[in-house]
Amino acid sequence: MGKAKTSKRGGASSSPYERPSKQAAAAAANNVFKFSKDFGQHILKNPGIAETIVNKANLKPTDTVLEVGPGTGNLTVKILEQAKKVIAVEMDPRMAAETTKRVQGKPEQKRLDVLLGDVIKTTLPSFDVCISNTPYQISSPLVFKLLSLPNPPRTCVLMFQREFALRLTARPGDSLYCRLSVNAQFWARITHVLKVGRNNFRPPPQVDSSVVRIEPKLGSEKPNISFEEWDGMLRVCFNRRNKTLRASWLGNKEVLNMLERNYRLWCATNDIPVDDTIADDDEDEIDDMEVDEDVPPTAGDEAEWGGIMDVDGDDDTPAFFKEMKSNGSDVPKTKSKRKKTRVALLVKEKVRKVLEDVTDLADKRSGKCDENDFLRLLGAFNAEGIHFS
Repeated sequence: MGKAKTSKRGGASSSPYERPSKQAAAAAANNVFKFSKDFGQHILKNPGIAETIVNKANLKPTDTVLEVGPGTGNLTVKILEQAKKVIAVEMDPRMAAETTKRVQGKPEQKRLDVLLGDVIKTTLPSFDVCISNTPYQISSPLVFKLLSLPNPPRTCVLMFQREFALRLTARPGDSLYCRLSVNAQFWARITHVLKVGRNNFRPPPQVDSSVVRIEPKLGSEKPNISFEEWDGMLRVCFNRRNKTLRASWLGNKEVLNMLERNYRLWCATNDIPVDDTIADDDEDEIDDMEVDEDVPPTAGDEAEWGGIMDVDGDDDTPAFFKEMKSNGSDVPKTKSKRKKTRVALLVKEKVRKVLEDVTDLADKRSGKCDENDFLRLLGAFNAEGIHFS
């Protein structure tokens, strides 16, 4: 008596010679790698976009190219077609092995070096160009690592999440203009190359991407300014980009305390005595100057300054004060019980002088300031002995 045919568990094929279904083939392809969210792995699968990225780098046959996060080597093989050598830095050992396998037994194998590790922590050899489908979590550290190298690359063609790319290229007055915009454009020329939709990746990310070209300023074009000084000042300016600079600098006690500490250090380094005596009551009244502005946070603001959050999601204001404010009455301010020293008042006066008398930027907002405004501001602060590093 013949046996009744039964289907295999899980819908498996009843014969080893039967062609697998399309669903099974797709599942098998996706199981080659389990992509790691920790590494931000989204493999570019569109060969046309990969070719465009490489072409936009304007490679020379003598170039050594650094590739960050080669993944399965889709960009790597196209770079090897035009460049002398590729140095690929990869965190995931599986991906590093897959990239190596792409050129195994071919002439290109001798022109590919795969370094296993974190590119941010790795001491990089010399290279001419950087090309990267950048893991999202290292976008900002990678940009500034490349710009801070003693011998920066001639050009970098990098793919980022679209919003990050738009921040890099934003101009004064744009909604995404921020400290990143000013910093990056101060040290390099940055241009938007092309937008890349999320469906060009496997697995697809939640947002679209963009490719940008970054050309570091070299030689006489490179600013002769300390990055720590420049960035330290910008952190204060962009704590609230839509506040006036007067409010950002004179309306924040944490900022003034930081400036006082830095000024004391500068004076000690330069053998300049400071007046640590307690100020008289009439002198201390300057501390009560009204400079606060009620400005909501925007996309270009810094999330925090000096580890101190500037915005609290909970409204703990007592009902009495809320009622006074709604009636248009002034909320009474409690004068600080802490007596000011004369050096603290001197620092505050120096800040006022820089903003109002020297640069005339007190009523301007960081989101509207350009590179020249920030350069004038830094020069004026330094001339008064106020530093940020």
